[in-house]
Amino acid sequence: MEQLTIGMAVYEDFDGVYFSIQALRYYHQEAPMSRIKFLVVDNCPSGKHSETIRKFVEGIGGTYIGTDEVKGTAVRNLIFERAQTELVLCMDSHVLIEPGAVRQLLEYYDKHPQSQDLLQGPLVYDDIYHMASHFQPEWRGGMYGTWAWDERARHKNDAPFAIPSQGLGLFSCRKSAWLGFNRRFSGFGGEEFYIHEKFRQAGRQALCLPFLRWLHRFGRPNGTIYRNKWEDRIRNYLIGWRELNLPTEELEAHFATIVGPKIVEQVKDGVLSEDAALDPAAKRKAA
Repeated sequence: MEQLTIGMAVYEDFDGVYFSIQALRYYHQEAPMSRIKFLVVDNCPSGKHSETIRKFVEGIGGTYIGTDEVKGTAVRNLIFERAQTELVLCMDSHVLIEPGAVRQLLEYYDKHPQSQDLLQGPLVYDDIYHMASHFQPEWRGGMYGTWAWDERARHKNDAPFAIPSQGLGLFSCRKSAWLGFNRRFSGFGGEEFYIHEKFRQAGRQALCLPFLRWLHRFGRPNGTIYRNKWEDRIRNYLIGWRELNLPTEELEAHFATIVGPKIVEQVKDGVLSEDAALDPAAKRKAA
């Protein structure tokens, strides 16, 4: 039977890494743990938390990778590149997975050995009752996607179903099936819907597995310490949308209401210049 790498990217969040991994080891022993490998990508390897994270991860037999060559969203590509197993589950460093879900995910892969799909599950809110099964594709608050609910996710053993997108606090696919975040992405944002549409355009699916439920810590009493700039987010969306040949008019109009049309135009001009420099064909498209 195939093994599963559970990987997470972290930025100065030892507490999140510790409790997420220990919850998996303590509450998911029936998975079984003999089929699980842990991999942590530290995106701030010179930070105050890094040495403690490294000692913990290596102390439980996991793999620690420190890198600051890529900052933000795209660093999660490393999880798939460095995983030594064909099955990969990528999660944020502050996520708890419902007991039994890891075992069921392994069983799903056992039953679908040819799966090339992107697999996700419902987000569980802090009240442990309400959930969001997917993202509804619409612009709001600087993101393309708003939390939404589909009754087909109500019962854990219900059949998987296709979704437009979902938050990427937890997602899974085969290492060989991973299509990757654009390597030009920098900073935070722009990856939701982009990666789902990339799978669809490759003839695959983005699926909700009702049993794969996860709880995400959103609270940040210490504030956001990683880079989180509107310009990065706009740039990532523009790069992703252009890669997939999606229209950018709504994207530009939405962010213009947040930062103003001048900044959006400046970021767009920068992306077009990058495209033209990278690909002569893009020069004609940018003209």
